[in-house]
Amino acid sequence: MTDKQATTYVVSVFEKPHWRTVLTTKDKQAALEMAKEIGDKVRVEEITPKAKKR
Repeated sequence: MTDKQATTYVVSVFEKPHWRTVLTTKDKQAALEMAKEIGDKVRVEEITPKAKKR
């Protein structure tokens, strides 16, 4: 069996003293739009799980 690895995009905004997650999605465009809408002190992280070795 081959499992498809799904990339997850996490949009976070900096609120002193920590980063707070605003959105978690599989859609890159939605993540970028949300980050653009928020403005400053925003980051978009791309998380792709590694394949399991057997």
